[in-house]
Amino acid sequence: MIFIKDVSLAFGQKKLFIEIAESIGPRDRIALVGSNGSGKSTLLRMLMGEVQPDEGIIEKPDFVTVGYLPQDGIRVSGSCLREEAGKAFADIVELRSKLDEAEEKLGEMEPDTEEFYDLIDVMGSWEEKLSSFEPEKMNARIEKVMMGMGFSLLDMDRPVDEFSGGWQMRIALGKLLLQMPSLLILDEPTNHLDVVSQHWLEQYLRNYQGALLLISHDRAFLESVTERTIELKMGNLRSYHGNYSFYIKERAARIERQRKAHANQKKEIQKEKEFINRFRSNVKKAAMVQSRIKALEKIELIRPEVEEKKMYFRFPTPPPASHKVVELSELKKSYQQVEVFRGLNLRIEKGDRIAVVGVNGAGKSTLVRILAGVEPFQAGKREVGVNTVIGYFAQHQAEELKPENNVLQEVEESLIDNPNANPRAALGALLFSGNDALKKTAVLSGGERNRVALAKLLMKPCNFLIMDEPTNHLDIRSKEVLQEALNLFEGTAIIVSHDRSFLDEVVTKVLEVSPNRTRMLTCNVSEYMQRLEEEKSQG
Repeated sequence: MIFIKDVSLAFGQKKLFIEIAESIGPRDRIALVGSNGSGKSTLLRMLMGEVQPDEGIIEKPDFVTVGYLPQDGIRVSGSCLREEAGKAFADIVELRSKLDEAEEKLGEMEPDTEEFYDLIDVMGSWEEKLSSFEPEKMNARIEKVMMGMGFSLLDMDRPVDEFSGGWQMRIALGKLLLQMPSLLILDEPTNHLDVVSQHWLEQYLRNYQGALLLISHDRAFLESVTERTIELKMGNLRSYHGNYSFYIKERAARIERQRKAHANQKKEIQKEKEFINRFRSNVKKAAMVQSRIKALEKIELIRPEVEEKKMYFRFPTPPPASHKVVELSELKKSYQQVEVFRGLNLRIEKGDRIAVVGVNGAGKSTLVRILAGVEPFQAGKREVGVNTVIGYFAQHQAEELKPENNVLQEVEESLIDNPNANPRAALGALLFSGNDALKKTAVLSGGERNRVALAKLLMKPCNFLIMDEPTNHLDIRSKEVLQEALNLFEGTAIIVSHDRSFLDEVVTKVLEVSPNRTRMLTCNVSEYMQRLEEEKSQG
């Protein structure tokens, strides 16, 4: 369907792609993986035709449609939600025309070619799409998809201007699902979804009629949806025919085979060199020596794969804590006319590992800000344990770095009463070594800003970690490092995150926050989702 042929691209001295080649079939379910800065988003923009390669070509037939959801930056206005969603069906006339053209083209093609069957696949999805254009079906599909995205029936007639940035991205994603492009490209689609909407999206994408190409740092999401993994690393593409777990296993096996082959080749080369040196002055064996010298010169050396740098850090040893960490009693919180909490009671005890879940807007971030002592409330009590020392990672902390500071200055400013802290060492562990520590915070990428915010958290030993979306902009490997650090942390932790696989390995309790109630469950997030399914089936 789409073919990438020997594509190269460089930005200045940095070679982003080096003669990469790959194909995308009409039913492919592909995860595109790679560390931050490896060029994943650039490759997506290249498939969209927004970036042109320096060398090579990308072949895409005219009948193939591509839909793309970027990480952020989409905003709509001027209509109600139902009308905006209905714009997804605006190409009905063009679609009928494309079907007519495809039927003519089909008659001219050889029936035993891959292109012939690809076109039949695409035409099938178009015909299914056309059948959904009947007014009754259109309205039902709009409601199904938009409610799956977390909107209510009452929201359908609300002006889209009223929705915040995260909900605007949900509108954009919903419209893409309704459009049903031949290739659906999603860049971090779960960033703006709560766990319930994310679960719905997983089920929907499993039955999607076209091809999928996903970038996501959410391992559980990739495991659920994808069946093929393409790794972009140091300018090269490598394809694995399995989901993310299969990729991890096969990649490790391939690197081990490569390491052994390199070691064996090194031994063989050393053996040949010893023979050459031993008989170099022997006239009778001169021809044999020359033959082996020439053979050595022609050997293609096996080079072990260079590993990308991996961040490493540990939280400082927490000070002793009392049994009660923080307790909220009969707490009331409102924003003008909007009531967030009424009569909220919550006790967090030493050693608790809690995930905070709930639909967007339910008050998760408000709750952790209250626990951290940075958010006022109208009534009730907040009691902090005698020895509780709080470390707080705010959701937008990475966005609030001072632009005039360099990285080292930013971290040093957060150093208070901690003579054992080493800002340089912390930054080095988080991949800011040498001159990187002197870069201005204003020029940092999202992932780099997040790592600076984590470094600031390491400057103060605490026994109660409060973290609001700490994994935003972190790649999967970096998330695993943070996961390991949290598991080794001996204090108490409460975490807001939409990343199920990250939370499952860290928490033992789930705090569900909703407009009507708050309840604590002893389980991880996957077990919580199963419980929701059971409750739903029981009515």
